[in-house]
Amino acid sequence: MDSFEQNPVHKDDNAPKALEPSPIQEEYAPVIFAQDTVAHVVSLDLLSGNEDRENVLRARASGKGVLTAPFRLLKTKRLGVILTFAVYKTDLPSNATPNERIQATDGYLGGIFDIESLVEKLLQQLASKQTILVNVYDTTNQSHPISMYGSNVSDDGLEHVSALNLEDPFRKHEMRCRFKQKPPWPWLAITTSIGILVIALLIGYIFHATMNRIAKVEDDYHEMKELIKRAEAADVAKSQFLATVSHEIRTPMNGVLGMLHMLMDTDLDATQQDYVRTAQDSGKALVSLINEVLDQAKIESGKIELEAVQFDLRAIMDDVLALFSGEAHEKGIELAVYVSDGVPEMLIGDPGRFRQIITNLMGNSIKFTKKGHIFLTVHPVEEVMDSIDVETESSSRNTLSGLPVADRRRSCAGFKIFNCEGSSHPLSPSSSDLINLIVSVEDTGEGIPLEAQPRVFTPFMQVDPSISRKYGGTGIGLSISKCLVGLMNGEIGFASIPDIGSTFTFTAVFSNGSSNSNDSKQQKQRIKNQCHTTPSEFQHMTALVVDPKPVRAKVSRYQIQRLGIHVELVSDLNQGLSSISNENRVFKMVFVEQEAWDKESSISAHFVNSIQKIELGFSPVLFLLGNSLSSSRTNTATSGAYTLSIITKPLKASMLAASLQRAMGGNTGNPRNGEHPSLSLCNHLVGRKILIVDDNRVNLIVAAAALRKYGAEVISADSGKKAIKLLKPPHQFDACFMDIQMPEMDGFEATKRIRDMESNGHIPILAMTADVIQATYEECQRWGMDGYVSKPFEAEQLYQELSRFLQPPSTANS
Repeated sequence: MDSFEQNPVHKDDNAPKALEPSPIQEEYAPVIFAQDTVAHVVSLDLLSGNEDRENVLRARASGKGVLTAPFRLLKTKRLGVILTFAVYKTDLPSNATPNERIQATDGYLGGIFDIESLVEKLLQQLASKQTILVNVYDTTNQSHPISMYGSNVSDDGLEHVSALNLEDPFRKHEMRCRFKQKPPWPWLAITTSIGILVIALLIGYIFHATMNRIAKVEDDYHEMKELIKRAEAADVAKSQFLATVSHEIRTPMNGVLGMLHMLMDTDLDATQQDYVRTAQDSGKALVSLINEVLDQAKIESGKIELEAVQFDLRAIMDDVLALFSGEAHEKGIELAVYVSDGVPEMLIGDPGRFRQIITNLMGNSIKFTKKGHIFLTVHPVEEVMDSIDVETESSSRNTLSGLPVADRRRSCAGFKIFNCEGSSHPLSPSSSDLINLIVSVEDTGEGIPLEAQPRVFTPFMQVDPSISRKYGGTGIGLSISKCLVGLMNGEIGFASIPDIGSTFTFTAVFSNGSSNSNDSKQQKQRIKNQCHTTPSEFQHMTALVVDPKPVRAKVSRYQIQRLGIHVELVSDLNQGLSSISNENRVFKMVFVEQEAWDKESSISAHFVNSIQKIELGFSPVLFLLGNSLSSSRTNTATSGAYTLSIITKPLKASMLAASLQRAMGGNTGNPRNGEHPSLSLCNHLVGRKILIVDDNRVNLIVAAAALRKYGAEVISADSGKKAIKLLKPPHQFDACFMDIQMPEMDGFEATKRIRDMESNGHIPILAMTADVIQATYEECQRWGMDGYVSKPFEAEQLYQELSRFLQPPSTANS
């Protein structure tokens, strides 16, 4: 109800006495109670008016609320309606008949409603910030609807029409709503649409960019594949080029060096020998340079591989000593090697590559060292791990020459195998048959400047351009060594102090070759039968070493013990004399270090005389260990009639054996120019029939001359087809050297056909090639070859390869 109808009506406004009486009729329905706001309707008979009567009767008969048609309210003159309900005496079922309802009617309940006020209150929340215009119509008569609420002003705007169900089945109502003002811009819809459009555009752009990206990736992929093909083709071309260059350079170099070696075996005067040696050294330097460049190319292409053959590590150390001993003598440098007793006698690995690493390191040390020493040591890693923590700084003076050195602990401080505690490391051997060795090369040279140390292992990088001009070299030796160490499952490092020296240390993993298998015993016997074999006539003898430096004394003991001699150490001549005078000890020989002899020159003559006066039935043989021959001759003269035997360092077991034989009455013979001093012991090839196959006439002459020097009978063939005919069973050949690159039929194909012809016997076929790129050890094995020798070769290389397969005549006949 609106506010106008909520105020009570004054009594004098609508006096009941002024109203007309109700007409006479069968029943009446007077208003007996009303609120104060409509008290003026009290006593009015609702059955007197036609419309009121119709509503009351319909309400009584239907049991539902009934609305009147809209009419003007007496007070406010606004449209209103009356809602009428019948009140029954008793509860009636929902399906009661009209007569039952009429009989049960007790009265009526009605309510007057101001439609405009009602609609405004009900719909005032719908407009939000806009005013909503609402029109309510009574549409019982569709042709003439009655406006119950709102204005009849039409608008072109949108209008919402909805039906109103007021629970009166006889009357129909509807409500029409529209905004009073024009509808605002639908910003939310607009922004949403714009957002959707932007998102759609972004999605389209992303999709387009993705498709372009995919297309670009596909193009890049195809381009990359093309570049890979080109790179592979370039790599193949480079490998072929290197192989061709290697072959074309090595083949004539083999002839040059071979002929020079043959020339050295002729009668030459001193000047001619010097010329020939200079030519040989120049040729070897060129071959070494070619080898380094080829090795670097192999590393870059990933084609470098390792062999797995049995070898004697101590023999390799002797070879390294022999290689650098001449230059060490010229510079006055003390050169020494020590191999721990914990290193097995035989190992399985790649001896050539292992020798190459050591040669590179030793070559650098010789190059940059002017005084002091170079010391090569080999230990099992376990020994170093147990002793490295107890080494002190004071031990830096306890060196081979007494000069300070770079601490070895710093050179291997970064090794992972030393930094993993209580757990196995990938670089540490996981099998009992694997041996992890640690090798150190210590020198007292110039050292490496601090600013140059980070690039030491960079290929083709010199420490300084001036050093490059002064000393020469390609700068790739250490880079190659690092790669080879990695292939051996090891690590490499260094410590260097300028003007003090450098220490390079690396580890390498090998298999233990000192097993009890028959193959291992045979291989070990073959290696022992080579030229590194030492006589057994010194077994169980006792020697005394006099040396004030413990490190140097340890090196001397190591080399002497290799001959089976028991060694005792003393630090000066007085202690040595006391040891010799002891009747419980019998020393067959005494080795005195030159430093101890010179330091105690006043008692050296007394030492010699005392030895002669000892009543043991014999006098020990006295040897002087020196770096040069001339430095000890004056002391020899002061010893009276006694003559000292001088052994020039570096010490090697084979050289010691020859010196002992000579001093104790043995006969070792005098080698000719360039001949190995122990060739008389190496008779594996005497009477052997060897076939050499090579299309180059000079190579045939060089190889044949090298093998004939060992007593072999040599037959030559210049093609693979001739080799097949000569080796067709049955034949009398003991071995064959086969060139790889030959016209008509290469060495691989010839070897394959020879193997196909073999039925019972197996002839050793060794590749003799200048192509070290394609003709790898594995490739040769794949075609049925037993090994290979790279050109240019030396006579000893041919002998050593053959001695792996041929037994000495005495062994073969037994």
